[in-house]
Amino acid sequence: MEPEAGPVLYQKLQVWEPSLESEEEEEEISEQLIPDASRPHDSSGNKAGHLPGAWAQLVAALLLLAVSFSLAVRQLCSSGASPGALGSGAPPASGHSHRPGMYHHGAIISPAAECSRLGRELFVAGGNIVDAGVGAALCLAVVHPHATGLGAMYWGLFHNSSSGNSTALTSGPAQTLAPGLGLPAALPALHMLHAHFGRLPWPHLLVGPISLAQKGFLVDTSLASALAAQDTKGLCPLLCHANGTPLGPGTRVTNTKLAAVLHKASLAPTPDLSGDALLSLLAEDLGLEGPSAGPRPTLEPALQLPVPQGILFTTPRPSAGPELLELLEASLQSAGPSPAPCPALLQAAAAPRSSVLATVDSGGSVLLLTSSLNSSFGSGHLSPSTGILLSNLVAESAAGAWACPLIFRGISDDTEVDVLGLVASGTPAAATVMTHALLSHLARPQTPDQQGPTESPRACGQGTLLQVAAHTEHAHVSSVPSGCCPFQGF
Repeated sequence: MEPEAGPVLYQKLQVWEPSLESEEEEEEISEQLIPDASRPHDSSGNKAGHLPGAWAQLVAALLLLAVSFSLAVRQLCSSGASPGALGSGAPPASGHSHRPGMYHHGAIISPAAECSRLGRELFVAGGNIVDAGVGAALCLAVVHPHATGLGAMYWGLFHNSSSGNSTALTSGPAQTLAPGLGLPAALPALHMLHAHFGRLPWPHLLVGPISLAQKGFLVDTSLASALAAQDTKGLCPLLCHANGTPLGPGTRVTNTKLAAVLHKASLAPTPDLSGDALLSLLAEDLGLEGPSAGPRPTLEPALQLPVPQGILFTTPRPSAGPELLELLEASLQSAGPSPAPCPALLQAAAAPRSSVLATVDSGGSVLLLTSSLNSSFGSGHLSPSTGILLSNLVAESAAGAWACPLIFRGISDDTEVDVLGLVASGTPAAATVMTHALLSHLARPQTPDQQGPTESPRACGQGTLLQVAAHTEHAHVSSVPSGCCPFQGF
C-alpha cells in the first residue's frame, strides 16, 4: 500500500483584481491639476495668467471630474462588465471558449446531474478530486438506489499526479450478512479513501447527501426506468405510490432513515466506526445476534503494466483488473496499438448492475469509482431501520466481474501531462470493452495539433463508458453514450 501521506494539495484559484495602471495614471493627471505653490502669484491672489483664483479652482475640479469619468468608462469597457457588476471581483472575459467537457481546473462526470453538481461544489469549496468523487458517490447512494448505495461494494483507482503513484481501493471478497443479503462495505471504503487522500473535512462531504435524503430528491429517468421494470415488492413505501405502483419521473422522494444513518456516519472519527454503526442497526433490523465481521476495505498499490507508450494502472483481484491487463498486453504484443473491430460479447446470463463516476484535474490526478448491488435494486430488501437496499452480492458471487477501472499515463517528450482514465459499467465484457477503448486512443495520430484525449470514445456493446483525461493543462470528460452522464467542471 502506498505510504500514508498528507492530503493532496491543489493550487487555489487566484482572485482577479483590476489593474492598478489606471489608478496610477489618474494620480499623475491629478497631480498636474493641483496648483503648484512654487508658481508666481500676484498680490491679489490671482495666478500669473491673471485668472481669478475661484475660476481656476472650478476649472481644475471640472477637468479632474471629466478625466476620472473617462478613466472609469474605459476601465469598465475593457473589463466587459456591466455597471451592476462593478466591485464584484469577477475576472475579465478570457477571450476564448472550450468545447463541452473541457475545463481549466477540474471536472466530474456521474450518472446523476445532482451528484455531478455536488461534486463541482466540493471542488469550488477547495476540495480535490477525492473530495469531489467521494461526495458524488455518497450522493448517488441516495438518488440511484437501483444501481448503488450504502449496501453496495466499491472499487476505486486513484492516481496522484504529485507523486506519480496509483492506489487501488478494494472491498475484498463479497461477504454474506444473512442468506441472500450481502455485507455492506460502502461507508468504510469511501471513508478510508477520503481519510488518506481527501482535503475537506469528512462531515463536509455528507452535508449534500444528508440534505437530499432528508428534504427529498426528484426521481430521474434512470431510476424511473429501473422502477418500471422491477417488481416493487420490497421497495415500498419508499419508491412506490400508495397503491403500490412505482414512482415516475419527477416524483419527490425522501428517505429520513437514510439521512439519519448518513448523519451518524458524518460524526464517526474513523472508517471502521462508520461501517460498524450501520452494521449494528442492520443486525437489529434483521434479528441477528450481532454484526457480521468480514474483511475490511483496503488501499494497496495498483497493478502496473509498462507499455511502449507509457504505463497502465488498474485494480487487483478479485476485480477484473488482472484480466484487463492480460488482454491489453496480448493485444499490444500481437498487433500493436490498432483498434480491432468490436469483439463479440462474452456470454452471460445477465449483466451486473453497477454505477460509475470519474473525476480529474488539469494537473493529471484522476479518481475512478465503480460500485454495485449486483442486481437492479440488489436483493430488493429494504431495511426499515436504515432506508438502505441491501445487495445480493454474497460469498458465491463473482463480485469483481464488473470492476476494472483503468488509468493510462503516457510518456511525453515535453512537460505536458498526458493522463487518461477509463471506467465501464453495464456489460459482462467490461475488460474487453476497456481494451478496445484504450487501443482506439493509442491508435490516434499524436501530431502536435491532434494530441489529447479521444473526443468521441467508442464502446463495444451496450453499457456505459466514462472517459476523463488531463492534457495541455486542461481537464476533459466524455462518455458513451454521449448523453448518459451529466458532467460539471470549473
